[in-house]
Order: sequence, then structure tokens, then C-alpha cells
Amino acid sequence: MTTAFPVRGIIEGFYGTPWTHAQRLDMIAFIGELGMNTFVYAPKDDPLLRREWRDPYDGDALRALGELIAACRLAGVDFVFAVSPGLSMRYSEPSDADALVRKFSQVRELGGAGAALLLDDIPPQLQHPGDRQMFSSLIAAQIALVGRIHGSLDQPLMVAPTQYWGHGDEPDIAEFGRGLDPQIDLFWTGRAICSPELEAADARRFLEATGHPPLYWDNFPVNDVAMTGELHIGPYLGRDPGLVGIARGIIANGMPQAESSKVGFASVADFLADPQGFDAEQSWERALERVAGADIETVREFADAVRGSALCTDDSPRLAEFLARFSFAHEFGDRAAALEELSAEARRLAVVAERMTRIDNAALAREAAPWVAQYARAAEGLALCAREFASQHPDRARIMGFLTDLRSHRLRVHGDLVDMFLSDAAHEFEV
Repeated sequence: MTTAFPVRGIIEGFYGTPWTHAQRLDMIAFIGELGMNTFVYAPKDDPLLRREWRDPYDGDALRALGELIAACRLAGVDFVFAVSPGLSMRYSEPSDADALVRKFSQVRELGGAGAALLLDDIPPQLQHPGDRQMFSSLIAAQIALVGRIHGSLDQPLMVAPTQYWGHGDEPDIAEFGRGLDPQIDLFWTGRAICSPELEAADARRFLEATGHPPLYWDNFPVNDVAMTGELHIGPYLGRDPGLVGIARGIIANGMPQAESSKVGFASVADFLADPQGFDAEQSWERALERVAGADIETVREFADAVRGSALCTDDSPRLAEFLARFSFAHEFGDRAAALEELSAEARRLAVVAERMTRIDNAALAREAAPWVAQYARAAEGLALCAREFASQHPDRARIMGFLTDLRSHRLRVHGDLVDMFLSDAAHEFEV
């Protein structure tokens, strides 16, 4: 397997319920099998990494870290321990820097292979009076802190800057990068927090401006914050094979739904292994089969309805094609035959929804259950439209009521296709 990208891995770096210990152990083995070499432990809602970052690990929590590190060693994966101190960090207080060094050193003594200092998602100005007196800017304070940490640790260091997305040559990130040792890896998400594309030209711009090849923190398949109504198990698109030789690598950020995240991770691994030969749709098919096993046909049908993400705007292409054919046939062709086809499609989707509840991968079934229920509601909505179109006295209020309920669940399935179809159908009956 090629190692064109030195760093190939994932990060548990989302907001929301962290993965369980068992899920982490399973995921480490999974990415090792995929040929990835890095697992970054950074759940935003682990208090010992963010709100209570000064406190050391002990007891069961410390033992769990040791087990994760041992699992990484067995899988050929580097365990990178990340801390997010920026919300309360006092840059002018040596005791805070010392607390960070102790925290990182504690994990290094367990066998951790690297450290990550995450300064993302914090206020862009210095907060404490002492910091404002000592440093001219937040960037100056952070450069001093990173230098202190790097000089005290005998292991690789990754850093997430406060400005972590953009074109890559903005003044803040350029100043920050130029102030750090070139050996430090610098995270970057691309032009957006969730970038539809990662392009070689942008990576080159970042390298020239900062003096660091970008280590992409790729916010895919993550679905936190405003994306919690989405299940990102669609294809991995928009990644330029020309990143080879410029970028340090890609670290993909997962979803709270660990089993579902494996679909995206498997495709990321395919890209990292062979960027030039990567085919997104073929990789997606293999990833689905890896996770779904014998239930691939059912899972593929369901996954087609939740392809959408920042990377993919092609929502539910199979249903989109069907509804386009139906609309034309209903208006210009055999209306009765078109309505029968609509009823049949609704029944087919209902069968897919029912089968998704019984797939062998129970973890995937549990995680997907809310979206499968919405998938079933969409099928019911199509069946309702077929009945109302065929009725001599169609009930617009019934369709609008169903549409209101469908929207209330705030789960994105089939993109906007069914929503628009129901809305159009209701207006068809306006007097």
C-alpha cells in the first residue's frame, strides 16, 4: 500500500455524545485494517480535554486510555492525545503551561505516540487581563505556548489554530504558522469548516504562507452542531489527488454514530491509499458492502436517500429520477399507470425501511433508526399522494398536515425531494 500521505487517520473530534470505550477499541482495529496510521482522541464533550483540562486522568479513565493506546499499538496506529484548553487558558501563567505539559506527559508515559493542542472554537481575542498585559495579541500568546509545549515534549505535536479555515494565506494563519517550528503539524479544514473541495492550489498557498504543509482536519463525515439532522453515509467527493506531495495528510472527523462513520472512513482510506486511482462511487460501494455485509442491497437503497453532505449535493438520485418520470407521465402520459407506479414505489420504499430494521449489523441499525423512520414516513407520504391524486375529492389539508408532521422531525432524508413533492401535490388541489 502506498504511503503517499505520511499522516492517514481519523479524529474523534465532534461535539455531542462521545464514542464509548468499546466503540473506540472497535474503531481502532477497523482503521488499522484500512491501512490508516493515526487515531486522534479529541471528543469535545470529554470534560478532561476541554472544561477540566488542568485535571489529570486517574482511575478508570486512566486505565481506559492505556487500553486505547495498547489497541493502537496492536493495530499499527499512532495514538494522538488532544487537549483543548483555549476557553480558560491563561497564557501569562506558567502554571497553566506546566499543567498542559503534565497532561501530555501523563499520556506519553502510557505509550501515546503524539500530542495535539487544539486552539479552535475559542474567542479570537485575549480574555485575561494578565495575558493582555504580557502579549500583543492572541497569536503572539499562542506562539509562545506552542513553543513551550513543543520544547517540553519528546514526541510529535499537532496544533489546531484558532483560524482553521479559509484560503490559507490570511494574515492570522500566516503569522501563526511562521511563528511555529516547521516540524509541528498544523491542522487546516480547507476553504470552509466543512469544505466541499480540498484543492492542491489551496494546499500550496497554505504551505507558502505558513511554512507548514497542511494537515487536513477533514470535517467529513461529521454531523454535529447544525448538521445533527443529517446522517452522512454518502460518497467522499471533491478531494484533489494533487494534494500528494503538498499536504501532510488527512484526518477525518467522525460522527457520534460510530458504526455509520465507518462508511466515510473506508472511502477516506481508499483515497489516501491511491489518490490517483480513487473512484468515489466505486469506493462508496465497497465501503457500504464492508459495513453492510449480506444486507448490502437494502443498505445501498437506504444510503442513496442520505447521500447529501457538504461534499455531495446530489440528494437521493434514484428517487429524483423516479419522481421526474412520474411528474411527466402524470401530466402528459397515462395518468392511471403513473399513479400505479407511484404506489408501487411507495411500497418498495416501505419494504426497504422495514428491512433496515432487521439488518445483521445491529449497531448500524440502531444508529440509522431515526433516519429509517423518516424514510418510512417519506414512503407513506408518497402513498398518500397517490391515493389523493386518484381520488375524486382530493384532500389538500390531509397532505399539508402530513407535510407539517414530516418537517417536524427535522431529519434530512431524500434531501428536499419528498417535501417539495408533497407541497406541490397539495397546491395541485387548491381551489
